[in-house]
Amino acid sequence: MSSKYDVLVIGGGNAALCAAIAARRGGASVLVLEGAPKFYRGGNTRHTRNMRCAHDAATEILTGPYTEEEFWEDLLRVTGGQTDEVLARHMIHESKDILNWIVEQGVRWQPSLGGTLSLGRTNSFFLGGGRAMLNALYLTAERLGVDVEYDAEVTDLVIEDGMFLAARLKRPIRGETEIRATSLVAAAGGFEANIEWLKQYWGDAADNFLIRGTPYNRGSILKMLLDKGVQEVGDPTQCHAVAIDARAPKFDGGIITRHDSVVFGIVVNKHAQRFYDEGEDIWPKRYAIWGRLVAAQPDQIAYIIFDSTVVTSFMPTLFPPIAGQTIGELAGKLELDPAALEKTLTEFNAAVRPGTFDHTILDDCVTEGITPPKTHWARKIETPPYLAYPVRPGITFTYLGTRVNKEARMQMAEGKPSANMFAAGEIMAGNVLGKGYAAGMGMTIGSVFGRIAGREAAKHARN
Repeated sequence: MSSKYDVLVIGGGNAALCAAIAARRGGASVLVLEGAPKFYRGGNTRHTRNMRCAHDAATEILTGPYTEEEFWEDLLRVTGGQTDEVLARHMIHESKDILNWIVEQGVRWQPSLGGTLSLGRTNSFFLGGGRAMLNALYLTAERLGVDVEYDAEVTDLVIEDGMFLAARLKRPIRGETEIRATSLVAAAGGFEANIEWLKQYWGDAADNFLIRGTPYNRGSILKMLLDKGVQEVGDPTQCHAVAIDARAPKFDGGIITRHDSVVFGIVVNKHAQRFYDEGEDIWPKRYAIWGRLVAAQPDQIAYIIFDSTVVTSFMPTLFPPIAGQTIGELAGKLELDPAALEKTLTEFNAAVRPGTFDHTILDDCVTEGITPPKTHWARKIETPPYLAYPVRPGITFTYLGTRVNKEARMQMAEGKPSANMFAAGEIMAGNVLGKGYAAGMGMTIGSVFGRIAGREAAKHARN
């Protein structure tokens, strides 16, 4: 392995591979350092299924157009305006080309699966899922001559006056070394797997968080960059966090632990009280708020309650629902107060006003006279067996990151752009996502800014 490269990419997921391929195609020599073992390569990309890209017309795998303006309006809605409009619109515009570019790198699409959150028009699904997508990108990168090293823990970055000089590296067998490069692309994810860091902002509640993805995203590269003068962006308490099964493993449970059943029932906390509108918006635009909502509840636990009429309405998960022939029996199994759960359910059922149910649109099935309301998809829960899923906050990735410009170039704390440091993926997602999330957007950020970062890093190296 050479100790001097044109471009050094730190990270091993979608953003890193898009950067490495773009840099190599730009004529640069490239080394990718993946901190995980080869089997676990790819960070959170391993667990993904799809990507949200703008497009002007239906395709073989997309059922209709999704314009740049509609994408922007969706992003504006889920973030509540907390986004860098220049960067966000740039990403959306570039995403139109990514649909074809990513195929040129060996990735294949498939039509969306039934029951996948009504995404057939807006999101493109990877044939074989995120791991297959990753394998295709790694194969292309290696065929192009990109060097890859696994189990490569970066222990320090040598940065002077906003210029990257070298990375110090610790490896299990070959020990420590220093890698010098003309340009750096940081694509090493957020700090969601670093419970102690999360506790700085969340307190002891973070002990009850489950981490949906890789245990290797501990934020060490992000911390080094911020400590060495890169400007930060984003609220450290904001993150992509969904409601996942409380029985899931602490790390790496992935997509099969997520619950998409909220809109078909009600959600209660440990006191058997509802705490939020389960029908606020179409699920792809609202599913990622539920992790933070549950995180704010006592002991960071909640329960999705529904009945037997809806069990085939959503994608099943790894864990079966907990069942009871009566509400009292179900409450006992959930260790909830039976009288409190009975009261909550009775009040909810009494508030339901009939309408024409259609979970693919904002329908007219609502509640009246109850707080919080359920503003769409409200139906009585009255057909046994009664069913429930226990859920906890499932953290996907954090939004604290490095500030970048349209070239994916990192900005230094004093306001100047870095001479030769670029960032892509979750480590800079907070530029676009101030809060909130819409399905498939993380992969869009990674692919678009990965490609830009690699292209610009190679351009800098050539010059």
